[in-house]
Amino acid sequence: MKYVDEFRDREKARILVTEIDALVATMDIPAKRPLQIMEVCGGHTHSIFRYGVEGMLPKEIELVHGPGCPVCVLPMGRVDDCVSIAEQPRVIFTTFGDAMRVPGSNKSLLQAKADGADVRMVYSPMDALAIARANPEREVVFFGLGFETTMPSTALTILQAEAEGTRNFSVFCNHITIVPTMKAILDSPDLQLDGFLGPGHVSMVIGAAPYEFIARDYKKPMVVAGFEPLDILQSIWMVLKQIKEGRAEVENQYARIVPYDGNAAALAAVGRVYELREFFEWRGLGSIDHSGVRLREAYAHFDAERKFAVPNVKVADPSACQCGEVLKGVIKPWQCKVFGTACTPEQPLGALMVSSEGACAAYFQYGGQKRERQPAAAS
Repeated sequence: MKYVDEFRDREKARILVTEIDALVATMDIPAKRPLQIMEVCGGHTHSIFRYGVEGMLPKEIELVHGPGCPVCVLPMGRVDDCVSIAEQPRVIFTTFGDAMRVPGSNKSLLQAKADGADVRMVYSPMDALAIARANPEREVVFFGLGFETTMPSTALTILQAEAEGTRNFSVFCNHITIVPTMKAILDSPDLQLDGFLGPGHVSMVIGAAPYEFIARDYKKPMVVAGFEPLDILQSIWMVLKQIKEGRAEVENQYARIVPYDGNAAALAAVGRVYELREFFEWRGLGSIDHSGVRLREAYAHFDAERKFAVPNVKVADPSACQCGEVLKGVIKPWQCKVFGTACTPEQPLGALMVSSEGACAAYFQYGGQKRERQPAAAS
């Protein structure tokens, strides 16, 4: 890849849309049930709306937004745990920016900061480790969250802290895994999915091989997709081609970035530092077995859950909020009864309106509504 513009070419987008139209015209698709393709990653959702991809597609294709936004699936009780740690004396609590405004049952981390807690935004866990070095008299906690995309950076930071003997650094580990999540979606009685656009960022670490069960056990096509508009259009075409030909395979459209067997160095760090939890609570999806990780016993002194007492209480979302249904792909954000009214980016009720990868934020920012088909454009 030389230039990102190569993947935003208007004429190539038109050609891909024409190919999708031609393929759909040869398929027997019931008028009352369009083909449903789930884009698992929130990054895909934002690209789809930023570049108007959904509006380019024929009415026989419906894109379903998945749970691949790690901030969005964080349950409210875990936010409360963050606030509890942040408000303890001598603690500096560090976090990525989009997690600061996720609502807890009483307040967000941003509100805790306004109330006097020392909450700081960082761009990486290494930033948090640097803060710990500069403040040896304070306890510095990093809010570790994200799928396998961010697991390696947190793991490598812990290994660095161990190597240099920094003991006032710890991680509140909320890292989660993608494969059990996708299995939970496939087992859900609420959905009738026909195929998947696989998460490109996660797959940079784990590769495409772990998704083989989707094709083998569930007979659904899966295409690991890049994030530019041409990536997404080509991936949709690849999914449709599999459906047309009666195939169910895992294909890798994002081969320029994603190795089929994953990143060996990153996976080694992950395996060294983490172990699977028996279960982990997800917003909207409930408890999913082996879907989260925690620090191994050898790294217990870097585990904020062991170092600090946290409430660890399960808290239900506000009754008006329908984040759960959106995360599972049951409804679109604009179908939520509080979307754009009681729930906005300035005053969010749910995490999907906060995160840079949240489906509700994408709809709100780019005007996502049920709309007529638009001409192909990628600018």
